[in-house]
Amino acid sequence: MTKSYFLPLLILIGLSSCYRTLSSEGGGQGDIRTDSRPVNEADIELPAGYKAEAVATGLTFPTGLTFDDQGQAYVIEAGYSYGEVFLEPKLLRLDQGGGLTQLAAGQKNGPWTGVTFHNGNFYVSEGGQMEGGKILRITPNGALTTIAEGMPSLGDHHTDALAVGSDGYIYFGQGTATNSAIVGTDNADFGWLKRFPDFHDVPCDDIMLTGQNFTTDSPLPDKPGQQTTGAYAPYGTPTTNGQVIKGRVPCSGAVMRVPLEGGTLELVAWGFRNPFGIAFAPDGKLYVTDNSYDERGSRPVWGTGDYLWQVQPGTWYGWPDYSGGLEFDGEKFGKPGGEAPKPLLANHPNKPPRPSATLGVHSSSNGIDFSRSEGFGYQGQAFIAQFGDMAPNAGKVLDPVGFKVVRVDVSNGVITDFAVNKGKENGPASKLKHGGLERPMAVKFSPDGQSLYIVDFGVMQMTEQGPAPQQKTGVVWKVSRTQ
Repeated sequence: MTKSYFLPLLILIGLSSCYRTLSSEGGGQGDIRTDSRPVNEADIELPAGYKAEAVATGLTFPTGLTFDDQGQAYVIEAGYSYGEVFLEPKLLRLDQGGGLTQLAAGQKNGPWTGVTFHNGNFYVSEGGQMEGGKILRITPNGALTTIAEGMPSLGDHHTDALAVGSDGYIYFGQGTATNSAIVGTDNADFGWLKRFPDFHDVPCDDIMLTGQNFTTDSPLPDKPGQQTTGAYAPYGTPTTNGQVIKGRVPCSGAVMRVPLEGGTLELVAWGFRNPFGIAFAPDGKLYVTDNSYDERGSRPVWGTGDYLWQVQPGTWYGWPDYSGGLEFDGEKFGKPGGEAPKPLLANHPNKPPRPSATLGVHSSSNGIDFSRSEGFGYQGQAFIAQFGDMAPNAGKVLDPVGFKVVRVDVSNGVITDFAVNKGKENGPASKLKHGGLERPMAVKFSPDGQSLYIVDFGVMQMTEQGPAPQQKTGVVWKVSRTQ
């Protein structure tokens, strides 16, 4: 009895000790190849009976892919990347032989994070790093129309990928401004706090605060010295116990929807951190992938996996006071040797549900699609692209996490690797020094369901100055069944 009780405790103490003493070894850290991007399908491990091929190379920050009603493939380039790289976002046609033809381009308000084709038009989610997020409609001749705008996307996370429902609405995710609802010095490191010093998270409904405040040395020239900041407030603005913050739509950390022809934005569900990937399952249920907390900022949160959620309309999913259905109580989710987070909200809208699956900590689980074909296999299962860790900026990892495509049986939450790099260790091709996957960003099945396309963002090195993404290193892969 005594032995079985203390064994897990000893293991936890050992892991905590290792975490404190060992250096971070993320996939973008250390000796990685940045001078070139060789491509070699043989370096990708797949289940028996499947093969991969590169169908497009030389892309700059690709983030999504779709097909028109003729089965022609199109890919989007984001136009923005962490590391403060601002370019022109683009919609490109994938031509035979790997050629690319530009169909449309946007303003420097990226990143473009998702694309879908429906009833003769393309629909694109524009991340909104400079002007706020938008949903765009693009005609086949490249004409752009804004059908929704004003999303709170000037911060850490953006207006995310989108999907069209059978009800004639576009569903999309909207990320939060911050890691855990407190604006701090980490947001200055992202770049946006100096551009938009009054920006902060916005709740979707009225909330009451506990009055927790956090004091930091100011990174802003016009706010020198130390500044004290509360939840859902601009940097340098304290809050009080019992203070009510009014909610509105559009809001932070939410899934929203808008009619295909444009119109009033509607809230579907909220309490997410960064609901990046979104897709309807074959049974019509809506799922999102949610990038969970980082170990950074004034209120760091440790050890929380990314999540796959089935979206229930009208439900609050727990951010910023829960992770995976577990409440912050001042004891859980504290960095080893550090203070655990406490609740920011005095009252919670509801008890959050548990996720359909818990994915790797810092795996950055992003794009999602469902297999609908017996010919491809795994019918009804979710396929998820894992961009990979951004350690040490997001938090320390002892080994690279992500950099692959996994499949999830949503009936029981079991996660299985599907496409991973060959080798004795996990990591991106640039770290393993071969020609396989770098940072899978999105997945999309072909209209006939026989092939899975993987959008690979490209090389991103993590330096002392932050992310250093490499242009023209993105790839689109095609995975097909050979038996």
